[in-house]
Amino acid sequence: MTKQTNGRRVVTNMALSLDGRYAGRDPLDMGWVMPYAVTDVARDHLTNLWQPATTALLGRVNAEGFLGFWPTVIGMEGADKRDEGFAKWLVDTDKVVLSSTLGEAPWERTTIVDEPAVQAVADLRATEGGDILVLSSASVIKALLVADEVDRLALTIFPVFLGGGPRLFDDGLPTGQWALVSQAAGDHGTLSLVYDRVR
Repeated sequence: MTKQTNGRRVVTNMALSLDGRYAGRDPLDMGWVMPYAVTDVARDHLTNLWQPATTALLGRVNAEGFLGFWPTVIGMEGADKRDEGFAKWLVDTDKVVLSSTLGEAPWERTTIVDEPAVQAVADLRATEGGDILVLSSASVIKALLVADEVDRLALTIFPVFLGGGPRLFDDGLPTGQWALVSQAAGDHGTLSLVYDRVR
């Protein structure tokens, strides 16, 4: 069955190691990401994703990480303009945070939603707006992939093997084709890849 996805696109963004992991054995240690996240290709990749988006969709853990850090970049001495641009967008855009434990949002322009990711996306698709950008929230992205609700899959591949830790693509995903719409290679062998779902 072909789904019609007229209107708002669901765009997911994730950084992966070369062996397909979004985190190592210690999920709180993101040191492996830092040398590559500050490359031009990674910064340009993120910029191209947030500019057409009008909603950020995050899980609670990622929301706390993103919204605890990124606002501090605004006005920071020596900050890259692309980083500041993303930080300002994140503060100013509408945010939906999926959580069953947060009662109210500690951040401005944020709605807390206690429902499955697929239902939250269906509700957002029914509204007007630009892209719905899912920012590095693995549990949200995995649920949307299983339900075939991802329209654009954006990946940055960092040339490291983590040797352990969770993978983004689990067995049992629905079969389907994806079309490569952009690719770029940068410093240290960082790759940015963007695929659109062929329906």
